[in-house]
Amino acid sequence: MELVRDEQPPPTEAMVAAADDGTTQQEPSRVVSFGEILVDFVPLVGGLPIFDEPGFKAGAGGAPANVAVGICKLGTPAAFIGKLGDDEFGYALVNVLKENGVETRGVRFDARAHTGLAFISLRSDGERTFIFYRNPSADMLMVPEELDHDLITNAKIFHYGSISLIAEPSKSTHLEAIKIAKEAGVLLSYDPNLRLQLWPSPEEARKEILSIWSEANIIKVSADEVRFLIATSSTASFASSDATGYNSKAFKVEYEEVELLTSSSDHDAKSWRPNLMLLLVTDGPHGCHYFTPKFKGTVATLKVQVVDTTGAGDAFVAGILTKLVQDVSLLEDEKRLREAVRFANACGAITVTHRGAIPALPDTEAVLNLLREIAITD
Repeated sequence: MELVRDEQPPPTEAMVAAADDGTTQQEPSRVVSFGEILVDFVPLVGGLPIFDEPGFKAGAGGAPANVAVGICKLGTPAAFIGKLGDDEFGYALVNVLKENGVETRGVRFDARAHTGLAFISLRSDGERTFIFYRNPSADMLMVPEELDHDLITNAKIFHYGSISLIAEPSKSTHLEAIKIAKEAGVLLSYDPNLRLQLWPSPEEARKEILSIWSEANIIKVSADEVRFLIATSSTASFASSDATGYNSKAFKVEYEEVELLTSSSDHDAKSWRPNLMLLLVTDGPHGCHYFTPKFKGTVATLKVQVVDTTGAGDAFVAGILTKLVQDVSLLEDEKRLREAVRFANACGAITVTHRGAIPALPDTEAVLNLLREIAITD
């Protein structure tokens, strides 16, 4: 596969600023997303060994960046804070954010490291594996002094993952950003987005991911991540029924395990973590399981033809955060919470029917159309 390069020098930061087409939101960003943004190389064919792929299409990726774009596509102002390489990839990525309406004044550039890259290998069922090039990448070099405090403190929700905890100085920057948001009364949203191959060891990943667990108000994890975080050997899966699945034996076995992540005490599973308002566990075809101090349950998955699962979890997070920004009181009303989770499920479902992450993220009209179609056929 030949890589064709333009011989022109990379644009300067001033050139990128001048290229702003006015899509940056004037309204304060309701959600600020912090962390990594990188170039995803998505295979043109898929289902082949990665070396046999005839080519790859470059696109924007990185879970926190995907979430920011997904929220903007759903009509809510969002911003991204992170660092890119002072290279062609970095400037291309920041322009993707701008084109999608994401506020980018919290983005920084660094000439000491390149923008991170990820090559994606797709299986025939749409599941994927990643090969990362980031040792270090520019996102790992962001320092606390580069944080835009005003951007964080004026948000309603501050969203982040765990990859920025892997190495310094990004770890200290991550912790400082959480502190700034918490002191300002901003809701904290956490999606660990486990990428085990990036961590020095599974033990280090588990320790660091859980080290900030108790700070978050909203947490989204996958069922596989739950099993990893509690180091369980159980192979039981969540029940797939909709409203009353948690009454089944299979669900209760898993729920007892999930309680380890919602409890503030290793000895008292009924002692709910004081900051945690909502835990969401996505479980593929088995739906999404929600847990609050007052209620728990399952919302069924929407059946679609899976092409590529890249970005599905990020689309889900964008959907649920969009609903929470509109009205956080839905956390006290199970019926409305279920409707919000169903909306988020639809965001994820649409995303898996297309290749790539950001190009596949839906707008509100697409989500509502899918929900109407499902309602008609139910």
